[in-house]
Amino acid sequence: MTTDTTADNNAINAWLPVTASRNAKWWYSAFHNLTAMVGAGVLTLPYAMSMMGWGPGSVILILSWIITLFTLWQMVEMHEMVPGERHDRYHELGQKAFGEKLGLYIVVPLQLLVEVGTCIVYMVTGGNSLKKFQETVCPSCQEIRGSYWIMVFASVNFVLSLCPNFNSISAVSLAAAVMSLAYSTIAWVASLKKGTVANVDYGYKAHSTADGVFNFMTAMGDVAFAYAGHNVVLEIQATIPSTPEKPSKIAMWKGVVVAYLGVGFCYFPVAFIGYYIFGNSVDDNILITLEKPSWLIAAANMFVIIHVIGGYQVFSMPVFDMMETFLVKRMKFRPCFTLRFVARTVFVLLTMLVGICVPFFGSLLGFLGGFAFAPTTYFLPCIIWLKLYKPRRFSLSWIVNWTCIVLGILLVILAPIGSLRKIIISAKHYKFFS
Repeated sequence: MTTDTTADNNAINAWLPVTASRNAKWWYSAFHNLTAMVGAGVLTLPYAMSMMGWGPGSVILILSWIITLFTLWQMVEMHEMVPGERHDRYHELGQKAFGEKLGLYIVVPLQLLVEVGTCIVYMVTGGNSLKKFQETVCPSCQEIRGSYWIMVFASVNFVLSLCPNFNSISAVSLAAAVMSLAYSTIAWVASLKKGTVANVDYGYKAHSTADGVFNFMTAMGDVAFAYAGHNVVLEIQATIPSTPEKPSKIAMWKGVVVAYLGVGFCYFPVAFIGYYIFGNSVDDNILITLEKPSWLIAAANMFVIIHVIGGYQVFSMPVFDMMETFLVKRMKFRPCFTLRFVARTVFVLLTMLVGICVPFFGSLLGFLGGFAFAPTTYFLPCIIWLKLYKPRRFSLSWIVNWTCIVLGILLVILAPIGSLRKIIISAKHYKFFS
């Protein structure tokens, strides 16, 4: 490689979102990961509990927290498994394990499905929360179509999407992380304040055995959707400086632990208290079930809006990185603001349009969670770990990794089945642009 080529590559890497800045602190990792992990999924956990019941629901929720923390630790360790060689992107780690082409074919479609899918879901969530906020604050005002609220939400993201890299959205991500803690706390505290509803029923909300089985599968996907941070963790770690004496994994892991404590603080009280108070009458968004006090519910919806704005930016940044890498390195466009403006604006516009056309929020979570989130979160890190580290057969590491793989594959098979059924039912009953 010539000196000019090396200089060109260094200049391009200094422009791309993921590798542009490597001066992040450990607490950047904490709130980026918390923003990525705690999102729309937390509000549907009581509903997921109502479809799984106390025993299975508690086991699946807690086991998912443990498994995903373990696989997240694996990814942090593998980011720089060879000193001086950093895997800044999920697909780069896949290429290390499976080869240049196969690694791309395995990881990129799944990662794009997760990140683009999450951005679409956040568009819908942001629009729904804006609509709910207006209805709560001004119930006598003229109703505005949900599609218009999605456009309002998108307008903010059109502007913020022009932030060049992860470190430039740190303030947005921090605000989003604080908001996630705030609205999660409001959800379970308001539920406790409301008190257990009359004749609360903890039985399965199903009209038949088949209905109950499909609902259970859907709930598994909802839980998987709630644990989504793995798809951006390597890109977040890429922003942290690394030296032989102090590798990036030290600061990154410290941030991940703080973030996961926050995840537990948000998820478990919302899921268990929400289900305890409302039983199987809870909606797929607990803030809809909580109608009073109106000022508190309005505040919670505004917190959700701020959070999903930050979440949209965190999940879209790796997509922007892929787009701009392709345009600059493969299509040979010159790195410039105009290229970035056009590419990112088109992406936000497309996610807005899809969000308007597919607005059944609750149905999308389970499908995305089972089909895309489960592989990249529950078992793909384990497969890569086995491929790269080759632990001794039947050793503790080998057994734990294979257990995660088996459970993850079951999740991938079962969750989308129930979710597809729910999507079809929702599509039949939903009136678009209403």
